[in-house]
Amino acid sequence: MKTFSLIIKITIVFFAIFSCNTNRLNAQQSDSTFWRNVRFGGGIGLSFGDGFFSGTLAPSAIYEFNNQVALGVGLNGTYNKQKDFYKSTILGGSLIGLFSPINNIQLSAELEQLHVNRCFDSSINIENDTYWSPALFVGAGYRNGNVTFGIRYDLLYDENKSVYADALTPFVRFYF
Repeated sequence: MKTFSLIIKITIVFFAIFSCNTNRLNAQQSDSTFWRNVRFGGGIGLSFGDGFFSGTLAPSAIYEFNNQVALGVGLNGTYNKQKDFYKSTILGGSLIGLFSPINNIQLSAELEQLHVNRCFDSSINIENDTYWSPALFVGAGYRNGNVTFGIRYDLLYDENKSVYADALTPFVRFYF
């Protein structure tokens, strides 16, 4: 519960900072102006091998306040299965803030909350597991057009509960 409370506090501070430093939307703006500043993107992942399958679908959308600042949301759904060992379903969402201090550099902060359900084969003496896995990423990347390549670090990384192999993970971001 402490971790969840910390995440809520960090989220509030994060949005307060970005709210104070971005251009505000005029309540009189038309919907067409709003949608011109929305970008859609996300990720698709497939991995398979001898008795293993993993599939991920992670759509996201951001609103670009100006050339430097964007805020957005994302969804994540992942299914993993290792034959005769386990299967897992991971569902969740994220909030992301992007800041570009100069044209090709993009800094990011992302709060992600994933619900993990792992079921192990009955012949293995490991209990099934269901839990929430929070992550708070800070990252930096090189942006060229609609694509950003970079690396991010999970400040809340827990070796036993994280769905990621390491706190430091590379990323490729696309927004159109």
